[in-house]
Amino acid sequence: MLLPSRYLKLPFSFDLQRLRAELAQLEASEWISHFNTNAYENNWLCLPLRSVDGRIDHIIPVNEGQFQDTVLLQASPYLQEVITFFQCEKTSVRLMSLEAGGIIKEHRDEGTSLEDGITRLHIPITTTSDVLFRIDGEEVHFSAGDCWYLNASCLHGVRNPSAYARVHLMLDCVSNAWLEQVFNDAGWVARPKPKYHDPAINDDNVLDVIAQLRAGGQIAGNNIANQLDAIRLGQGA
Repeated sequence: MLLPSRYLKLPFSFDLQRLRAELAQLEASEWISHFNTNAYENNWLCLPLRSVDGRIDHIIPVNEGQFQDTVLLQASPYLQEVITFFQCEKTSVRLMSLEAGGIIKEHRDEGTSLEDGITRLHIPITTTSDVLFRIDGEEVHFSAGDCWYLNASCLHGVRNPSAYARVHLMLDCVSNAWLEQVFNDAGWVARPKPKYHDPAINDDNVLDVIAQLRAGGQIAGNNIANQLDAIRLGQGA
């Protein structure tokens, strides 16, 4: 049985010369230290290209407002072209720089997988072969100019032992049919769906859940209990 995809190289490559030229124009901008200061050693810096309300001082990738292009992206035509290439809605888009010798400690970003609705893509702009992700214990190098998917809900971290900053373009994409087709064509293996459509319900506790729903005396609760019981007995999906 194949394991679900924790990362995936997609069949897209982009012009490194043009990416690096626009990165050079942005290097003098006000990069922002990543907000999770306990999660890294040395500098881990962000530059927002799409953010809440288009703010250049906002790097938190949560939907607390309307995501818009920042003035930094508006002045970067090739980065715009790359981002527009992906036929899906984009929320947060950032340049992420991990300085020479930097370490991003292993952590999880819950809800950031194709299955969860937010597909996190990386396009390395500057990197070296010794810059490695560690994803659920496996070390992987994300090659420059290529497009990589990272299921960031997996345990992951990064080491940059090189003498140069590693910079990725990182896109948070809203999962849709176009992305799913691209992923399927690239050999993606989906995470199995929970048997009872809720990861908190399993064979060990489903009878208790059914009993609680029926004890509530509500029509809706009883209907859900019947559905769970049908799945338990192999009569439903």
